[in-house]
Amino acid sequence: MHQDEIKAIFDQQAASYDAQWAKTAPIKDCLYFLLGSLFAELPADARILCVGVGTGVELAYLAKNPTWEFTAVEPSGPMLDVCRQRAEKEGVASRCHFHEGYLDSLSASGSHDAATCFLVSQFILDQQRRSDFFREISRRLKPGGILASSDLASDVESAEYEVLLRAWVNMMAASDISPEAIDRMRKAYSNDVGVLPPGRVASIIEASGFEPPVQFFQAGLIHAWLSKRAPGNAA
Repeated sequence: MHQDEIKAIFDQQAASYDAQWAKTAPIKDCLYFLLGSLFAELPADARILCVGVGTGVELAYLAKNPTWEFTAVEPSGPMLDVCRQRAEKEGVASRCHFHEGYLDSLSASGSHDAATCFLVSQFILDQQRRSDFFREISRRLKPGGILASSDLASDVESAEYEVLLRAWVNMMAASDISPEAIDRMRKAYSNDVGVLPPGRVASIIEASGFEPPVQFFQAGLIHAWLSKRAPGNAA
C-alpha cells in the first residue's frame, strides 16, 4: 500500500477514529502514563515533536504540562483537523504548531527536546526508508533529545506471533470493529504493515542516529521504545 493510499484511509476514518478504537483505551492509557514518567525530566520550556499525531490524543495528554510547546505533524488533513479541534477545546492550541504534511516537509532545525511517534513507522515497508524516517526525526531533535516510539512488532514466523495475533484479533472483535474490517486487518498485517521482530525495529532506530533503544512497554503486538539522539549525530 502506497503513502497516498494510507493517507486516504485515515482521511476517511478521521471523524469516527477515536470512537472506533475507544475500547482499546486501556492500552493507550498505560502507554501515556509511562510516557509522562519518561518525559518528566524535560525542561520547563520543552518543545515536543509529535510525528503522525493523528487525532492528538498523546498531545493532549502531554499538554497537561502547562509550559510545554508542541509541533504536531500529520499528513491527513481531516485527522489534523480533529487534533486541532481537540487542542482548541482543551485550551492548548496556542502552544501548538500544526503542520499538515510528512516529516520531510518540516524544517530540520534540531530544535525539539523530545518526540513521539506512535504506530507510524510500521507503515513503511522498505527498511531503508524506515531508517531514513527515524533519521529525519533525529535531525529535528536537540543533541541528547529523546524519542518515544511504538509499532506493531513480532517475529511473524514464530509461534509467539500466532498467539499474539489471535489475542489481538479477539480484542479487535470486542471493539465494535466489523468482521470484514478484522479480515482486512489480518491481510494488511501480512502485506501492508512492516511487522518486524522487536530487536530488528530497535536496530533500525539505533542505525538512524540514536543510542540503543530501551523497550519500555508491550501490550499484545504493540511494543514501545525510548531512544536518545546519539552524540555527534549530524543534524
